Amino acid sequence: MSKKKAVIRSDMTRAQWTWKEMKRNKVAYAMVAPYMLLFTLFTVVPVVLSMVVSLTNFNLLEIPDVVWLDNYIRLFLDDDIFILACKNTLIFAIIVGPVSYLMSLMVAWFINELPPKIRAVVTLIFYAPSISGQVYLIWGTLFSGDSYGWVNGILLDLGLISSEIQWFQNADYVMPLCIVVALWTSLGTSFLSFIAGLQGIDRSMYEAGAVDGIRNRWQELWYITLPSMKPQLMFGAVMAITSSFGFGGVVTALCGFPSVDYAAHTIMHHLDDYGSQRFEVGYSSAIAVVLFAVMIGANMLVKKVLSKVGQ
Repeated sequence: MSKKKAVIRSDMTRAQWTWKEMKRNKVAYAMVAPYMLLFTLFTVVPVVLSMVVSLTNFNLLEIPDVVWLDNYIRLFLDDDIFILACKNTLIFAIIVGPVSYLMSLMVAWFINELPPKIRAVVTLIFYAPSISGQVYLIWGTLFSGDSYGWVNGILLDLGLISSEIQWFQNADYVMPLCIVVALWTSLGTSFLSFIAGLQGIDRSMYEAGAVDGIRNRWQELWYITLPSMKPQLMFGAVMAITSSFGFGGVVTALCGFPSVDYAAHTIMHHLDDYGSQRFEVGYSSAIAVVLFAVMIGANMLVKKVLSKVGQ
């Protein structure tokens, strides 16, 4: 059969053979078409337009003026706030990304060992903070800058401080508190995907592993569990990278915009500043392109690391 296909293809040009295959699989293409259309319109086109606009000076009102790489030169050589934003973003991503990823995996692994009825309740308890709109209100109340804040009240009662601490207005506390809140809300979609991946593993593989010499749960995790759920691991990694590099909402909700002394100013804040408030669209597009490149690089690195799992 393969020889026959080879002969048929040799009698056609590549375009003719491609068109014939498309007609043969027209139902599949029709089902994929809506997604591809939306993906192209709302993902591919905006990314390409951002790359083009980043080479211009554009304010949404006048015709764009091509400046080529001037925006990027200004970004890295003449914008101290952007360099600070890069540092804050990397600190946040390096801490929150891996920690939230491992925490999601370990918690999912723990929940998977529970009985089904208890598992559903515990999953809801851990997942709830990621979808609750009251999380920032709770943390804002805990670390309120007056004596009614729970943390200030406890510290005053214990005599550890003599006056209230303005937690979210003090540059020394802003970043650590935002990191803690981000970790608190990090058990989201990737956490659920890990649970689904663990539920889908064939239990007979563990029996076969025991026969082959696997002696403890950690060996089961490394040689059976993780290799069996690589798609979920990759999905979780992408979600962790996306959330860790785009965590600006946490800072804005807790500290306002901008944060005190730009202590938690991120690339997302810088992008929002120039794009939504100053309307320097060309410059903000350059910021978006840099952020996009960093995220693509991080995804490639994670993919390479995950390919070694179980080897």
